[in-house]
Formats: sequence, C-alpha cells, structure tokens
Amino acid sequence: MKEIQFKRPEFEDRELIHSYFKQYPSRSCEKTFVNSYLWSRFYQVQFAIVENTLIFKSEAQGLAFTYPVGESEDAKRALEFLKQYTEDKGVPFVLYLVTEDQFAQLEQWYPGRFEIEYNRDDADYVYESEKLATLSGKKLHAKRNHINKFKATFEDWSYETLTKDNAEDCFQMALKWRRQNGCDDDEEKNAEMCVTLNSLRLLEELELTGGVLRVNGEVIAFTIGEPVSEDTFVVHIEKAYADIQGAYPMINQQFVEHECMDYKYINREEDTGAEGLRKAKLSYRPAFLVEKGIVKERVQ
Repeated sequence: MKEIQFKRPEFEDRELIHSYFKQYPSRSCEKTFVNSYLWSRFYQVQFAIVENTLIFKSEAQGLAFTYPVGESEDAKRALEFLKQYTEDKGVPFVLYLVTEDQFAQLEQWYPGRFEIEYNRDDADYVYESEKLATLSGKKLHAKRNHINKFKATFEDWSYETLTKDNAEDCFQMALKWRRQNGCDDDEEKNAEMCVTLNSLRLLEELELTGGVLRVNGEVIAFTIGEPVSEDTFVVHIEKAYADIQGAYPMINQQFVEHECMDYKYINREEDTGAEGLRKAKLSYRPAFLVEKGIVKERVQ
C-alpha cells in the first residue's frame, strides 16, 4: 500500500486545512487551522490528505489519528486505509479526540467492533453567548457581583479590541504573567505561553479576534479566539492577573459582549483535569460539553 506523506502544518497549508474544517464543521475546539498550527510543535502533530479527507497524526503517546474529516464515503475509505496502515506497521489502530457524533457513525459502519473511552479532562465547555454577556439569572448572581465589585474598585478601567497597535502591551503583560506563574518550570504551561505569544505575534496573519482590559492604562487581562463554526466562537487564550480580583470574570464578560454576540455559543475549551479550573468553568453553567474520547478495537 502507498505510504502516507504526513507533514507538520505550516502557514502555506492554512487554506487547505481551513477548507476542510469549514465544509465539515464541528464545535470541538481543535477543529481550526490556528489550533493545529500553533500546538503542532508541542504535541508533534502532523497532517495528511487521505482518500479526500483531512487526518491528523499524533505520536506524543504512541501512534494515533484523528477521525477523518470529509464526506462519509471518503471517511470510511480513509478509516479502512488507516486500519491497514497500522496493521502493516504492527501497531494498534487508535483514534483520538473522537466526538460522540463521529463514534456513532463508526458504530453504524462497524457494529460492536470498536469501543470509546471518553476523557472528561478533554471535554470542551460550551456556553450560550447571551448568558456570558448578561450574566442574567439567579445561578450567575455571584458572577454579576464580581463584575460590579470590579467596576466599583477600579473606576479607571477600560476595554478595547485587541489590534496590532496594542498587541505589544499584551505581549509584555504575558511575559510578566509567565514570570509570576512559574511557567519555565512547567512544560505544559511553558508550551501554552509559547502559543499565547505566537498568537499575539501573528494576530493579523491568523485573523484572530481579541480583547484587552486595562486599569489605570495598564493591561491586566487579555483574551484571544476565533470562530470554530457558523454558530460557535472558541476562546483559545485568556490571561489575567490573579491578584486583581474580578479581572478574569471581567475580561470574559466584556469580550463576549463586544466581540462574540454574532455567535450563539462560546466554546471555552477544556479544563485539562485541573480542579480549580473545572470548578470555575462549571460555575458559569455550560449549555453542554463537547465530549471527546479514544477509540480502539474491542478485544474479542
């Protein structure tokens, strides 16, 4: 069988990768060129076009592939190709970041042949944009209190859209945030900070949308994201000084209000299993989670 030519996503691959994600949309936060491009360095991710479908390959924890993105007939042929490919290499057939819809399709084609193990740490939190902007209702009362206290404490606060003109201020704030949060001693944190800094450097080239929160003229928080589908906007990055009470709730609310109201949903990505982050994300009352799992062949 022919060998697949996988390669790391580069800027010149943007239109190709984007065209697949646009034609076959998903609300999963990974389904954008930006995510693939910026994180591929850390997670050793490569892509290829197989049977007219887009597939990513990761070797971070053994060989695994994403579910083929394309027409269903092409996706089935691509899966058959990958099964043969892994068999020839003498390794297990493994798919990662498989959504419930994708597994349902797999189960329809191969009843009982595969099993999926969902990883709660990888599930994306998706919220209604209107609720994040207005924080209306009894359940979000505490969030409104945080916002009101912030406005009362810091009268000289301001919000502005992130542009190339204020990106450098955010860049310097991010460097300070990195020092304060011990990123150099934590591989995952350091990788996330590299992605953050590269997002700021390539803000216009990657057509990212961002927001900036200032107090007394100084940047205390910023956030960056992009559309992942027609009705969903994904927030990739959010940084704020933890010692400034209300900075995180404020940048969250202001960004959605000013930049995201054309979208019904906001995907604020996963919690990676961090207890504090999980508690914070749940406290905003998600509309639903996008569950993702690992697919393997059942042991007969």
